[in-house]
Formats: sequence, structure tokens, C-alpha cells
Amino acid sequence: MWAETSAFYQIYPLGFCGAPWENDGITVPRIRKVSDWVEHLKRLGIDAVYFSPLFESDRHGYDTRDFQQIDCRLGTNEDFAGVCRLLHQNGLRIVLDGVFNHVGRGFWAFRDVQEKRWDSPYKDWFCLNFDGDSNYRDGFWYEGWEGHFELVKLNLQNEAVVQYLLDCVSGWIRDFDIDGLRLDVAYSLDHNFIRRLRAQCDQLKPDFFLVGELLHGDYNQWVNNSMLHSCTNYECYKGLYSSFNSMNMFEITHSLLRQFGPENWSLYRGKHLFNFVDNHDVSRIASILNDPNHLYPVYALLCAMPGIPCVYYGSEWGARGEKAQGDESLRPCFEVPEWNGLTNWISSLLTARRNSEALCFGDFKSLVLTNHQTVFQRQSEHQRVIIAINADSQPYTLHFDAGCGKGIDLITGREHDFGGGSELPPYSAFYWDTER
Repeated sequence: MWAETSAFYQIYPLGFCGAPWENDGITVPRIRKVSDWVEHLKRLGIDAVYFSPLFESDRHGYDTRDFQQIDCRLGTNEDFAGVCRLLHQNGLRIVLDGVFNHVGRGFWAFRDVQEKRWDSPYKDWFCLNFDGDSNYRDGFWYEGWEGHFELVKLNLQNEAVVQYLLDCVSGWIRDFDIDGLRLDVAYSLDHNFIRRLRAQCDQLKPDFFLVGELLHGDYNQWVNNSMLHSCTNYECYKGLYSSFNSMNMFEITHSLLRQFGPENWSLYRGKHLFNFVDNHDVSRIASILNDPNHLYPVYALLCAMPGIPCVYYGSEWGARGEKAQGDESLRPCFEVPEWNGLTNWISSLLTARRNSEALCFGDFKSLVLTNHQTVFQRQSEHQRVIIAINADSQPYTLHFDAGCGKGIDLITGREHDFGGGSELPPYSAFYWDTER
């Protein structure tokens, strides 16, 4: 599938476009701003844009009012369709956020229940009863997502609800020609609904990509031939930053061995999980790392590990943002993209990955592991690449049997001689394509 060789770029549209944080009901075509970033995305080496919620909502996008209309703060459906056409013309695919577990209190069917109570034909669209009351004094109780009562849980075992959502997805494919969906809180979704969604998308667009937001547990319950193609790799997200902060490369390497190692008990060999160092829900990587010099090797690890890398808008030049300061600090508006040494480095990494069979599809084997260094191998049918990461502030001389005499660094194109030891400068990373 196309996603397996792609690099993703996540945009949180309401923040990216500088929209008001509360829905003011005024239609402004802010989404067109994405068009001005196309050249930046291409230069960076991006293949697909993942848009966080952009349909009409009460406030932040995950509290949907209408699944069939782009949020007025971003413009109209025609405005977004124009952006999609431009992205496709430039070889960029489009993935939307599918928020199917819950809606906002402003959702049209919920408003009908508020007005008509038990006489509403939509009362069974939600998990509610009329024997209690809500925090908002609606005169009935309803289930909110994980106790957040501004997010009204949908009843995905109701056929009318399922058909409505599937019809909306069909409309998105028809009107915007989208290439995939990221399923919000996929761990909360009814499994039969996910199967129905997968079957429909496969029929409408055979290479349609479904990635789910999963946190813990066995991802195989959701990522399989009848449900999702991929999921968010939160296990390795934590390992990526904490391995550098604690100077303990054993953590991320052991996580990768658990997921993709050569042993029979490895969980996800052959699967392509969705990898990231930050997103719209967590502090930016530049604010998490204790040593800013680790930005370079952490992105090198992201792009070399098994799976699909995703870059969060602004983080490619080291933008900061802390979760403790509120969601708005994580989802800012940048007027124009920036380009610096980190951006150039990430662009080189993404290019190296895209052009490497082993980095996209190879297996995972640990070769050398210390607290401050990790060296591992990605090997596919036609290529073997050795990845070397030095997280230390001091140089490190690497002595190991590379199984070959020389290699070519896929990042810089420079030849490397393994004889006599390999010198790893401080905070460095290499992707050595070996002679076989």
C-alpha cells in the first residue's frame, strides 16, 4: 500500500489557519492557506497530509456539529475541495480525521433530541435515558466520552447511525477524493463498525488507508486484514523521547525488538505502525527533550525504525509547545513555514527512507546496544541498511562486524569504510547501505 512508503505531515487546521477557538458562525476561507505550504511540503519530502478535524464543530473539531460541512471558520466545502485538488496535483495524498465515537452538543441530531425528547426519531442515536439528567440540565442523561459531556457518545450499534456515518465517508471520497482516514479514539469504537467501514472503503477505493488512534494493549486486535491497516504507535512514542532524556537507548531498542524483532513472539512483524515524536495531543518534542542536540538523532531514529513516520506541523523547524499550557499552545498558527538546519536534516532523512527498500520494508535486528548508542539493521530482500545512533555528547568509536567492508550513507551519500572501527561524532546518526 502507498502509505507504507510515505511520510505524513499532520496539520491541525483550526490552529494552523488561525481560526477563532469558538465557532463564531462566520465563514472565512482560511483553509486555502494550506495551498501556500505545498512547496514547503514537497521540499520537506512529504507524501501525505493528515488533517485533524475540519468539519463543522462547536469548538475544537472533535465536537462535530455536521459531518457533511467544512467548519465555517475554515471556509466551504468548495474551498477545501480546491485545496485537495492542488495537493493531488502535486503528488500529495490526503487523510482526514474520522471522529465517529462522539459528536458535539451542537450536532443536529442531538439538538433534535433536546427539543423533542422521547418524540425525537434520533433518540436511539445516542446512549441516553430519560430517567436522569445531564450536567447541562437537558432533562435526560447521556453518556459522554470518558466523562467529557461536551462530547456526546454515538450509539454505533444503531444501524441508522452506522449508515449515516458510512454515507458521510462516501461523500468525502466523492467530493474531496480523500485517500484515507485516521480514526479518532479507535480503541473506543465498535469493532463491527470498523469492519463495516473497512469493507466499504475497500470497495470504493481499493488503496484507501485506515489508521486508528490506539494507546495501549495488543494492536493486533484492531490492525488486521478486516479492520485497520495501521495504528498510532504510542508505545514507541514514549520510548523515543525518554530513551534520550534518560540516556538509555535500551528502552526504545527493546520496544522495537518486542514489536518487530526476529523472535517468533515479536508482535507486529510485517505491519507498518504510525510513528511520531509529537502530535496535537502531546508536548512538542523540542519542549520535551532535555538536550536540544537530541532533536537530530531522535528524528533519525523516527525515520529509520519500522513503520510510517509522521511530522507535526512546525516541529520540523523545532517549534515548542507544552501540554501544560493548554491545547492552544500545541496547535498554533504559523504565518509562513520556516526552514533551518533541523528542517534540512529531516528532509534528508525522509528522502533517504523513501528511496530505501530496507528502511520501508526491512526487518529489525539489534547489532550493538549501549546506554548511549544503538546500532541496528533493517534488511529486505534486496538491501541491508545499518543504522547507527550516538546520543552522547562525546564521540564514540564503533567496533563490530558489519558483514561487509564498505557502505554508503543514505543521508549524505558519502562512502564509509567499516575497517578499523567506525567513528560516531556526538549527537550523530548514519544510515549505511551495505555491500552484500
